[in-house]
Amino acid sequence: MMAEVRFRAAWKGGRTPLPGGILLAGAMLLAAAACAPGPPREGGPFRAPDLVDLTSLDPTLKLDIRYATSNNFLGRPVYSEARAFLERPAAEALARANQALRPQGYGLVIFDGYRPWSVTKIFWDATPADKKQFVADPREGSKHNRGCAVDLSLFDLATGQPVAMPGEYDEMSERSYPGYQGGSPESRRLRDLLRAAMEAEGFTVYEYEWWHFDYKDWKEYPILNVPFAEIAPAVSPGAGPPAPESK
Repeated sequence: MMAEVRFRAAWKGGRTPLPGGILLAGAMLLAAAACAPGPPREGGPFRAPDLVDLTSLDPTLKLDIRYATSNNFLGRPVYSEARAFLERPAAEALARANQALRPQGYGLVIFDGYRPWSVTKIFWDATPADKKQFVADPREGSKHNRGCAVDLSLFDLATGQPVAMPGEYDEMSERSYPGYQGGSPESRRLRDLLRAAMEAEGFTVYEYEWWHFDYKDWKEYPILNVPFAEIAPAVSPGAGPPAPESK
């Protein structure tokens, strides 16, 4: 599968932290990732992967890639670069959703997109059994691994600041559920605005996470384990968002 993805010619070098020994174990999990069993075998057929750098496609998207920082539930980076990718049709749909929100005063802030399978394995191993609904089982793979899932929220175009939602990104509690009725009326309105914009472009919200959306064609793409450093830019910077899709 990796040969079908565009590579570079040369290699270049608010989830609340979990308690107890989880943070300490994170370092061991990262070190062991290279020795972990590989992704599950799949029969296909699949479309050839075409991962697109999201900000190359639409420069007005904002990035807040938590897994390239220590501001995540492991308390350490698992990505070497603060970049976000999706398969091209999903990326183009995301850009349309972003442009549709702008007249209402909001833009999309991206937390995560394509995720290598090895990172999904790290997350699964680090998560307690009673919180496993918030992470994907590596034995099945994640829609993030297929380049067809995105974690995101809204930001205010006037201030550049993220909006308040009923729960924090990557919070492992009922406040993360898309139907949660707590929080302020305004936070629920914004959560529902995000959901409506994404659903209009073929995405479906995950039942346990208001920020996680799966693209409709995810079954057509294989599970990948390609590091960010090996993914070539797919669109020249400044190309701008795609034209609206004809209905």
